[in-house]
Amino acid sequence: MIAAATTAAMICSCNDKSTKNISGIDASKFETTYTDALRGEKAVHLYTLRNANGMEVCITNFGGRIVSLMVPDREGKMRDVVLGFDNAQDFFPENHSSDFGAIIGRYANRLNQGRIVVDGDTIQLPQNNGPHCLHGGTTGWQYQVYDAEQKGDNQLRLTQVSPDGDNNFPGTMNVSVVYTLTDDNAIEINYEATTDRRTVINMTNHAYFNLNADGSTTILNHLLTIDADSYTPVDSTFITTGEIATVEGTPMDFRKAKEVGKDIDNYDFQQLKNGNGYDHNWVLNTRGDASRPCARLVSPLTGIALEVYTTEPGMQVYTGNFLDGTVIGKQGIAYPQRSAICLETQKYPDSPNKQWDESNAYLNPGETYRSYCKFKFSVEK
Repeated sequence: MIAAATTAAMICSCNDKSTKNISGIDASKFETTYTDALRGEKAVHLYTLRNANGMEVCITNFGGRIVSLMVPDREGKMRDVVLGFDNAQDFFPENHSSDFGAIIGRYANRLNQGRIVVDGDTIQLPQNNGPHCLHGGTTGWQYQVYDAEQKGDNQLRLTQVSPDGDNNFPGTMNVSVVYTLTDDNAIEINYEATTDRRTVINMTNHAYFNLNADGSTTILNHLLTIDADSYTPVDSTFITTGEIATVEGTPMDFRKAKEVGKDIDNYDFQQLKNGNGYDHNWVLNTRGDASRPCARLVSPLTGIALEVYTTEPGMQVYTGNFLDGTVIGKQGIAYPQRSAICLETQKYPDSPNKQWDESNAYLNPGETYRSYCKFKFSVEK
């Protein structure tokens, strides 16, 4: 049973205005409030998780965003491997419309024409990405303030109540997201949600990874492996066509480790032209088995490696194609095109409008939506 969202019960030591984290993030720059039409004014904070190895993750309850993520490189130096901002205000939508590090909901990825059908009724959602609804609409959960409770040094629980009609999605939903930093240098994310009306739900985390630990560089040198024999093609508006296509003999084949940049500009392959690079969902061979890694990413520069585990059937890979150097992030760095890669475990895009039995995105009263993702870090010498 998911408890209703509670007020913040514990603020960790990183909220001491006199301290900074090992990433250099100043917690006092996250001490503010944010007001939205549905939830009113709520307090924003920064929370820090640490493990026995000195790994550190800073998370803000504004959108449940991972702000910084410090992991050791091959020399043992702690390095920040995610893009983002060093203050709360830059995450606010009136300043930047970004998904950096955020919890995405109600529905991650795109819904065709912003429409879903629930109990025979066609519901029109916001069309905030061309003709489609992207990442829950104009004010999706990445722009909401969660209530937060930190449990010890290594766990943060975020909760909220999403009212019926939130971005026109049906049903009042009680939502819980638990971040746990383990002593084997993994971040576990457990999502849960319940509803009082039939609705759709598809949550993910939208961390922008750069394992070079330098947001001024691209991730084209990263070696990527995806345990997937097929993917879901998209049209020129980025919406899935309904087809499940083989990766065999195409630039979409990452079954063996391959540089992200090797084929990314091969626009003779229509899917890369449609996606402006990689912005596609892979159909995972792991099929919900979270004991097996579904993907692996390595920076040859730092030796930092990342493995992804999930209970979800799909993973969207987005290679920062629409970053263009105009966004100034942490440490005053301008983020160029393809300076990050996102590995978003989720249902297939537009599942409510497609005939994919393995990717059912509907949730009924009395049921509990559950999803699990783990980002595990290690070092290649």
